[in-house]
Amino acid sequence: MYFAIYNLINMKNILLLLTLVPALICAQIPNAPEIKEGSGPYTQLIIRGVIMIDGAGAPPTGPVDIVIKQNKITKIVPIGNLGAPIDVNRRPKLEPNGTELDATGMYIMPGFIDMHGHIGGKAQGTPAEYVFKLWMAHGITTIRDPSAGNGLEWTLDHKRKSAQNRITAPRIYAYTAFGQGKKADIVTREDAIQWVQDNAKKGADGIKFFGAPPEIMDAAIRENKSLGLRSCCHHSQTYVARWNVLNSAQAGLTSMEHWYGLPEALFTDKTIQNFPLNYNYTDEQMRFEEAGKLWQQAAPPFSDHWNKTMNELIKLDFTLDPTFNIYDANRDLQRTRRAEWHDIYTLPSLWEFYAPSRESHGSYWQHWGTEQEIVWKNNYRLWMSFVNEYKNRGGRVTAGSDNGYIYQLYGFGYIRELELLREAGFHPLEVIRSATMYAAQALGVDSIIGTIEPGKLADLVIIDANPLENLQVLYGTGAIVLTVDNKIIRQGGVKYTIKDGIIYDAKKLLLDVKNMVDADKKKKNWVLKQPGMN
Repeated sequence: MYFAIYNLINMKNILLLLTLVPALICAQIPNAPEIKEGSGPYTQLIIRGVIMIDGAGAPPTGPVDIVIKQNKITKIVPIGNLGAPIDVNRRPKLEPNGTELDATGMYIMPGFIDMHGHIGGKAQGTPAEYVFKLWMAHGITTIRDPSAGNGLEWTLDHKRKSAQNRITAPRIYAYTAFGQGKKADIVTREDAIQWVQDNAKKGADGIKFFGAPPEIMDAAIRENKSLGLRSCCHHSQTYVARWNVLNSAQAGLTSMEHWYGLPEALFTDKTIQNFPLNYNYTDEQMRFEEAGKLWQQAAPPFSDHWNKTMNELIKLDFTLDPTFNIYDANRDLQRTRRAEWHDIYTLPSLWEFYAPSRESHGSYWQHWGTEQEIVWKNNYRLWMSFVNEYKNRGGRVTAGSDNGYIYQLYGFGYIRELELLREAGFHPLEVIRSATMYAAQALGVDSIIGTIEPGKLADLVIIDANPLENLQVLYGTGAIVLTVDNKIIRQGGVKYTIKDGIIYDAKKLLLDVKNMVDADKKKKNWVLKQPGMN
């Protein structure tokens, strides 16, 4: 949620962390192993007979043959009409040493982009290989690491290794937490500007903010923008009374994370959230319970102030990255806690991190029940109403997961995010666009990834089911289907993830994760149990 630094501190230090601390300590997790996996890239690769969802919003078309040379899409060739014989004369010819991938009848999409992808955490016990393979197994070929929680140097090292295909991992964009690595407090505009300049020189792709005094935020965001870098912000409640989402967008922030700071920009009869008088931010049960009441305190949907704020954000080309999934447990804890993939793919240490605790961030289940869940369900209705209308008016909405917290597992939680965008009112094609083209635009890399078209990099997802009919087929566990002869089967699960022109067997990657989990369970003689049950 905030980042891996949370894993090294106890709750009484959170307020200190959220202010401009002298230096941020980062929790490094085990490096991803440098092992050659996947096949390719090829001098020529032709993906045969596939049905294409291009990511730009066009309806599916196919069958087509897609020609890739090394790591570039060079041709997309229609080879006939669906259900009719293939026109063999139209098919691109295989060159000497070329390779074919038979994807007849399968669906292909651009590689998914997780706009809020923390690369594991020390307290969660999640090594990089585990996280990377869960992502890649779900078709996620690019992630934005918001805050570089394992340290900027570590993150940039893995970014380089991924770009060189020395590790099995998505391509990485590193957004450093504002103030990270600074030995003294940032107390002036000059301090802020200097840190931003130093951060750019170190090779960061952008900055993640949590909040700061207005003059500091303004100086830092504007300087970062002037350097051509991108930015995002989780508008912490410790600062949002002075600086909300609209202030950030006006200063040049690229995107907002979650939804904090947006209801505050929509207040009409108050300037501060209606906190109970015994409220304490470091009590996470209280913090998240009250956060679920925020949208009810904002201007109602389609009111004048609601419309005015939305239209200004769209005019500023501002991106919403809602991360619906990370708060899904707040409205149905039992469902999220009992997701079937936990039994197979969740490491013991991560499961224990999820359990009720006053120390682990996001494990605030002290007395969470019906009343809290109903409040959060109402909160989602209002939140989703804003996000869906934002999309309808031409605003950019992306897909991000923030997994490794609150019973959301890497990869699986991202697919849940796609489902929740659908629940918000997005057409499935709009969901895929948010996960691909819009995310690439928000990162400023839509010239190379995000859609399937000649000239783009070969980052692709192939699945043997139609994801538009049921997004659940994208889960690694697939979707349950009853056949005509009354057999229960699992349909889907990503079949191939292609990144940089290299073909990865997605189901093999998931098997690798299962083996990691099985080995850890055996070593610890550990069995998954629900909290409070012996």
